Amino acid sequence: MTPVELSRTVLRAVCRAVDAGELRVAVPGEVVVAPPGPGGCGDYATSIALQLARSAGQPPLRVAEILKGRLAEAEGVADVVVTGPGFINISLQGAAASAAALTREILDAGPAYGHGDSLAGQVVELRIPYEVRAEVVADALVRIVGSQGGRVEVDHREPVNLRPVPAPDDPAPLGPDAARWALLHPAAHDRPRITADHLLQRESNPLFRVRYAHARTRALRRNAAALGFTPDPGDVDGHVQDERVQDGDLQKDPHTNWSPLLTPLSDHPRVLARAAAHRTPDSLARHLVTVADAVLPVLPAVLPRGDEKPSAAHRARLALAEAAGTVLAGGLSLLGIDAPDHL
Repeated sequence: MTPVELSRTVLRAVCRAVDAGELRVAVPGEVVVAPPGPGGCGDYATSIALQLARSAGQPPLRVAEILKGRLAEAEGVADVVVTGPGFINISLQGAAASAAALTREILDAGPAYGHGDSLAGQVVELRIPYEVRAEVVADALVRIVGSQGGRVEVDHREPVNLRPVPAPDDPAPLGPDAARWALLHPAAHDRPRITADHLLQRESNPLFRVRYAHARTRALRRNAAALGFTPDPGDVDGHVQDERVQDGDLQKDPHTNWSPLLTPLSDHPRVLARAAAHRTPDSLARHLVTVADAVLPVLPAVLPRGDEKPSAAHRARLALAEAAGTVLAGGLSLLGIDAPDHL
């Protein structure tokens, strides 16, 4: 689907919402779609909900949710996500690579997956204040911009062109990894929280979810080796042996949906390029949380269960899980945060 076709698709979604009485607005003549900005995701984004909110007499988020439901039904649309005050982010079918091809690409590239040359030959000058958060953000940008072929020069001359909201307290007591996450995960205009929550090994802690997801993928590799099989990219939805099936019959696992993991993995190169171009390490941090939240629910289906024998599908799932762990480790490394194999 081209941007012009997607624009028409969004416009039709507005028309259907108006016809159904969900929105009472004048249908605009056109809808602008563009690559997502900082904090966005997917292939394209539109601010149409913000534009219609006032005339609709509804909050932008409510308008976005109405249009999200209509767009999710449209042919060619794989996923719709609402971010920020009401931006609609759209992923297109066919935009994400097949599981086997994507897995192979990630494993071949290793931690360098997503690195590119979008900033090749460019020198980014960062002039920052003498403040700990600014120093940490600049340090992360040195690596992120470098991943896209650019080079960063950091100094403290005026006028300052990078001034994230300072931390309210000294983050050092959190330790190096949690302190960096606390300073990098919020957007530059948001005040970071310097609290012990960043140290909790609980689901409520995004840093823990990211590192735990990485550690689980590494544990699965060790567990698979103990069972005598190794990763091999292939069809993750392929047939597996189910212990409830008699006489060796095979069936597909009907319970696990792998598609939500493929989209953020395939989007990783674009996220890195945007983070480098817009100087937003926070967008990379949030993306890693998205990857972790997508991979954790499918990990229980990687290894054989009960009397199952390791199959091609298990080897493919193990490879995809390892690819997700590789993306998590590579992203954390760019942020200057350790990705331990054991938690």
